[in-house]
Amino acid sequence: MPRFRLFVRPAVAAASALAVLGAPALAGCGGGGGAHGTPGAKGLRDPYFPKAGNGGYDVSHYALTLAYDPAEPRLSGTAVITARATQDLSAFDLDLLGLDVGSVTVDGRSAGWHRAGQELTVRPPGPLGDGRVFRVAVRYSGRPVTLTDPDGSQEGWLPTADGALALGEPTGSMTWFPGNDHPSDKASYDISVTVPKGLQAVSNGELTGRTTSGGRTAYRWRVAEPMATYLATVAVGHYDLDRSTAAGGLPVLVAVDPTQAAASRAVLARLPEVLGWEERVFGPYPFGSAGAIVDRPGDAGYALETQNRPVFPGPPDLTTLVHELAHQWYGDSVTPVSWRDMWLNEGFATYAEWLWAEDHGGATAQRTFDRLYRTGAGADLWAFPPGSPPGAADISARPVYDRGAMVLQKVRQRAGDRAFLGILRGWATARRHAGASTPDFTAYVERRVPGADFHDIWATWLYGDGKPPAP
Repeated sequence: MPRFRLFVRPAVAAASALAVLGAPALAGCGGGGGAHGTPGAKGLRDPYFPKAGNGGYDVSHYALTLAYDPAEPRLSGTAVITARATQDLSAFDLDLLGLDVGSVTVDGRSAGWHRAGQELTVRPPGPLGDGRVFRVAVRYSGRPVTLTDPDGSQEGWLPTADGALALGEPTGSMTWFPGNDHPSDKASYDISVTVPKGLQAVSNGELTGRTTSGGRTAYRWRVAEPMATYLATVAVGHYDLDRSTAAGGLPVLVAVDPTQAAASRAVLARLPEVLGWEERVFGPYPFGSAGAIVDRPGDAGYALETQNRPVFPGPPDLTTLVHELAHQWYGDSVTPVSWRDMWLNEGFATYAEWLWAEDHGGATAQRTFDRLYRTGAGADLWAFPPGSPPGAADISARPVYDRGAMVLQKVRQRAGDRAFLGILRGWATARRHAGASTPDFTAYVERRVPGADFHDIWATWLYGDGKPPAP
């Protein structure tokens, strides 16, 4: 995410999360008999979003076939989800909010299903044994909703002046496709989006095809590398699509709303330069393509590190571009296993800003640290420790960003520059395309620099309350 999420609410009225979650449960039933075994858990008990995700299975692939007409506005879709059972399953849940389910099948056979809030409970026609790979297909439609997060921002399906923008952090992806909506379960994707002719549909990964028939155009996108659900995006509207290549032949696709093209051109022209610098610092770029999506200001109130091509609400400044592209390593490739671990995303991306300034004639990271440390003890910077935000409304607050970056500068001081840069590259490599927790990171640092003691840094800067004593 960008700097502390400065929010601008979309002008189009949208249903709030509370209104939707407070609605009566929707129920439906397909065919199929009962199954034996144990139901998968409803939610993964994330400390801040306990209903997010589900237990009993692991998703490997999503195939999403979507159609959207902004004039209605109505979304219809079929999601085919390939997963492996991690226990003997009699039933399992998918996260889906606010859309009507038409049918559910498991391995091509009609399955029973039930709706309650964000839970779509599926009862397969026969038992799914531990380790079995299965495919569940959900056909659904309706008017997708916009969620209001605990911190006041909006996510999910955001109507825009000429289309829509889907943003999923932390739980908004369930408003436009069913899935295991938690960052701990990553998968590959095929996303096809059909829109009225003349509009574009931009998503993650690489564009594998585009066909027009009967006044409608289908855009097909493929994400080969694992992606968390919250990083999936679809942008529907009028966009200028610019294709180029970065160092090593990396494909770059930038989609810019025509009204933002002139103001965005200079900064976006530096995207290959920023990627090249980040590769030198963080290691090889982790995905098969790069780019950006620039929409109009007001369509979303914040930038977001959607995989392959971050979303920007209007022309980005250079610092924000550096931040969101750094997330491709820290957040997108190395993904937190819990929303409590958000500083592993935002602290690292913020520290990338510090390093960029240091390497390009600006303040050193130490000077930036010292300036922040002079902030008074009652400031929001010291409101809580970055390793333990007090609640869901705080995971995108200032301590997660700036104090998270200060933790990294303390590690650099203790380890030394050479070892610290090895930690940055090594961490991105060791956890490439995988999940990670804060204890995973602290243990990794201690292994990389065995002669140094970091326990006081973890206790004081990462987990300690209030402003730490003078460094």
